[in-house]
Amino acid sequence: MGIPTTAMLLLLVVVEVIGMMGMASASYRVGDLVPMSRMGQYHAMRTNWHDILGHHCPIFGVNREVLLPIPKPTGYTGADAYKISFQVGREKFFIPWLLVINRKSPEIPMIDIHLRFSGSDIHGVTAKVVNMPRQYVDSHEDLLKEFWDPEHWPKRILVRYFCCCS
Repeated sequence: MGIPTTAMLLLLVVVEVIGMMGMASASYRVGDLVPMSRMGQYHAMRTNWHDILGHHCPIFGVNREVLLPIPKPTGYTGADAYKISFQVGREKFFIPWLLVINRKSPEIPMIDIHLRFSGSDIHGVTAKVVNMPRQYVDSHEDLLKEFWDPEHWPKRILVRYFCCCS
């Protein structure tokens, strides 16, 4: 009876150590890149998840803005809406579909992504599509022309990352 108890105790220690290693790998330091993936949907067809390049990803604890390239969907005619979804962080926080093209709005879309963190952990991510403020449009005139040109791809969407402590 002593041997199975010792084996069980050893197994519990191993599981605890592995669990702590996993927790350490999920923590971030200010300035760390937060990995991100995207998926697109057009005309009821979805792409696979694609990793986003580091210079377009959020940086832990840092507010920043990036121009995220959106590739032309297969079979694109402009008749349907184009939606994008994200997975954020090693924890894979899911951001549901955001309508970015054919929004029935004369304004250029911009995506605001808020990362809530405490210490070295991300606790949640939210996102919404907003109209790009006039000051941004004035300073990104090329973006305005490219966005409304149906032949110009990839489209570039301005993404603002906000990191807030919870």
